[in-house]
Amino acid sequence: MEAVLKNLSSTAELLAVAARSSAVEQWDKQTLSRAFHWARYCEHLFSRFHNNTTIKRVMEKQLELTNESLRAVFPGYTDICFSDLFQCQHLLLMGLLKNPYLPISIMKILFDTASPVNNQQSDYQDVTGFCSHIIQCKSACKVLSPLTDLSGADAEVQGAVLMERLEDLLSGGGEASRTEHILNSFLLEGEGASGHFCLVIAAALLTRKNSAAAHTASQDCLLDWLQKEQNVLQQMCSALPTTLIIDLAKRHLKYRDAYCDVLKKWASSMEYSMSEGEWVQANTNRTVSFQRLTEHFLALFAACPSLREDVEKELNVLHISDWDFDVRGLSVWGDLLSAINQ
Repeated sequence: MEAVLKNLSSTAELLAVAARSSAVEQWDKQTLSRAFHWARYCEHLFSRFHNNTTIKRVMEKQLELTNESLRAVFPGYTDICFSDLFQCQHLLLMGLLKNPYLPISIMKILFDTASPVNNQQSDYQDVTGFCSHIIQCKSACKVLSPLTDLSGADAEVQGAVLMERLEDLLSGGGEASRTEHILNSFLLEGEGASGHFCLVIAAALLTRKNSAAAHTASQDCLLDWLQKEQNVLQQMCSALPTTLIIDLAKRHLKYRDAYCDVLKKWASSMEYSMSEGEWVQANTNRTVSFQRLTEHFLALFAACPSLREDVEKELNVLHISDWDFDVRGLSVWGDLLSAINQ
């Protein structure tokens, strides 16, 4: 642990030098590569220990001591904390680009377009074209970014770009937390345009590459994220056309099971309205009607016949738990079984 803390402290000092010292005038390509190597090292520390409270506290204490020393050397120095390690390469790059002493030779290396940067994680990787690669990613993100702008790129293009971005992260050894960060960022940007955002997610899951695999690693990652983000999943099931939802269910077993769970969750939230003579959702924000819920189940059974028997057995068990009376309005499960078997 002592060696790790020493490396952590040295990297914090490196960031300060890169941003504020004239020493960068002496940097060459090898020095630049080493600097990004140690920045990636700190990103790895964050990924590995951000959930370990004890080690995180030790590292934070070390950074406090290092910050204190650096404040004495560099006027106007901005402290670095443990959470900053997540984007250490970004901090290094921004510090270098803002440093007036950065030599033209280093700028040329960073912005070289003839030799794009190698994304694979390895010691002292070639950083040639590092900024050019970021610009390409930013351009791709701009296609994705204004999800509230329906006049921009359509959902199919946005979905394909999202998959490529996730594939890049995963193939480069990206941590799950980083892929989730990307998806959460797009979720926030899509706030206020949930219908279009759902179309982008659907398009991403239906994107096909030249592969025999039913789905890619990036689609698996997206499906796992959806299972955690139940609100997004429910929005998809309520906002998307049934035909599109069924296409997703036929393509991805995880989505099919999650979709079925959403339908059962909707049913469990219903209560019988005497005034309306129908089952309605108890909450004020009614997502789906009983008729629409029935249509969802019938469409799912038509697309996945093997699922019907198991789901009907489960609904029957739930019906029995409601005292098994065949009287309309007493059990949503009993009425649902009757509706789908008419």
